[in-house]
Amino acid sequence: MQMSKIVDFHKALGDLTRVRIIALLQQGPLHGQAIAGKLGLKPPTITHHIAKLREVGLIKERREKNTIYFSLNEKILKGSAMAILTVGKGGDHMEMTVTETERASIINNFFTRDGKLKTIPAQRKKKLVILAHIVRGFEFGKVYPEKEVNEYLKRFHEDYATLRRELIMCQFMYRENNEYEMNPPELWWLR
Repeated sequence: MQMSKIVDFHKALGDLTRVRIIALLQQGPLHGQAIAGKLGLKPPTITHHIAKLREVGLIKERREKNTIYFSLNEKILKGSAMAILTVGKGGDHMEMTVTETERASIINNFFTRDGKLKTIPAQRKKKLVILAHIVRGFEFGKVYPEKEVNEYLKRFHEDYATLRRELIMCQFMYRENNEYEMNPPELWWLR
């Protein structure tokens, strides 16, 4: 899970009213008027808080005629709550370690003297070493448009789309709305 999504989840729960709404919805689906009545709040206030919980995927909706019933998305709640425990452990996958000798050998075997990638390795461990080497050219905390990412990756290999996809799949980078950001190394699949 991307770090910003973990933060957004915890921000959404950083309000007492939202926590109370979640507690109510654990007992079963309710419509907005019922939630407002039970919490002693006005419906527009409930609508605002429901929207915040919906943004992080915690609320599901079901319409019956003119009434919308809200229910708790427990799978998202549990998964998001547990995600913070995976930070620094490589996420929800097996972390792979590589010695410096192995890393140097792989880089030497797969890159030409001028820094071009000869081929994209098929073996997972080697591919991760190559991706970790390539991603270090990005600046942590900076958001890159897709075009800029493509231009950078073209310096290494003509199949920049595959490299870009692998960087996302192996959690080296995060993509949203055609913008890319480097994940912290704690989320990478390779140490």
